[in-house]
Amino acid sequence: MPSKPPVTGTTSADVRSDRLVSLDALRGFDMFWIMGGEGIVQAGAEVFGWSWLIWLEGQMHHPEWHGFKFYDLIFPLFLFIAGVSMPLSFEKRLHRGDTKSQLTRHVIIRGLILVLLGMIYNGLLKFNWPDTRLPSVLGRIGLAYLFAGLIVLNTKWRSQIVWVVGLLVGYWAALKFIPVPGFGAGDLEPGHTLTDYVDRMLIPGKLYKEVRDPEGVFATIPAIGTALMGALTGQFLKNENRGGYFKTAVMVVVGLICLALAQLWNRDFPINKNLWSSSFVLQCAGWSLLFLSLFYLVIDVWRLRRWAFFFVVIGMNSIFIYMAVAFIDFSFTTHRLFDGLLKHTGEYETLLFEIAFVIMKWLLLYVMYRKRIFLRV
Repeated sequence: MPSKPPVTGTTSADVRSDRLVSLDALRGFDMFWIMGGEGIVQAGAEVFGWSWLIWLEGQMHHPEWHGFKFYDLIFPLFLFIAGVSMPLSFEKRLHRGDTKSQLTRHVIIRGLILVLLGMIYNGLLKFNWPDTRLPSVLGRIGLAYLFAGLIVLNTKWRSQIVWVVGLLVGYWAALKFIPVPGFGAGDLEPGHTLTDYVDRMLIPGKLYKEVRDPEGVFATIPAIGTALMGALTGQFLKNENRGGYFKTAVMVVVGLICLALAQLWNRDFPINKNLWSSSFVLQCAGWSLLFLSLFYLVIDVWRLRRWAFFFVVIGMNSIFIYMAVAFIDFSFTTHRLFDGLLKHTGEYETLLFEIAFVIMKWLLLYVMYRKRIFLRV
């Protein structure tokens, strides 16, 4: 259903509102890199050669196996934000009269719709079953959201912490001690892990890397932990007994603790997005908390919001713009509209095209924003 866009200017209203604008802005910031931000950075690094741009461009790639780059954070940050939104959404629905059974049905339906959208994004409607890849980014978000939502609806925050610890430790123990046919136990080489083996046994169709898939089924287990850590953060943020500065400080401290624990665990269970390793969960939770603390402080505590409007527009329709690229040729449209203007810009042509490419997408989202058209799942 269409909903009223958030206020974009500063205001003297109370810090707490029905909607945390910082969440929409951070979600939009996250999606910005997927919808073309990486292309702008890569083109800018090539044109200007500035050291900081070259460093940032180096962060715009996933490591092939172990390791961590900024680009690895985009997916788990989105899932973490979905977790943060979860208790806020549940509270709003309960306040308007929804029952727990209705919320449960909503969580299940939403999770399954995301799984279906992910398969459609990967070409399900082409009906080429042997070559269709069923695992997807949206599919993992959907399943992790579904199971995390059921846990949140049926437990208190202390039990949710136990769930997080159990999921992460259990996943580590499974990969460490359960033998894989042909490779034994504890082998973390690509294609040799228990995660890869289970995915090969359970997932029909095509795997992204033939013998493994970074969005497979088994690694959804620790991804539930990512969503739950977000949900715990959301429950903390909606506590009216704590002020904005206190909440910001706690998120910073917990974020730093998560990063430290991630580095410690990295020695035995390497930070690895492909496996969604337990150390990777802590690494991403740490950075997610630090980013959220910054956005929350500036946008919802200091009420400085105008600068974030660009990201809010993206964040309010993040699922739509993610799915749109599967059906709309934005590159073709950008070429048709701007090639005549850009062909005389010399070495800046690629950079200006990448900027125009993002602007085309943003303008579509802006029109939808103004018309209050939001894709809700």
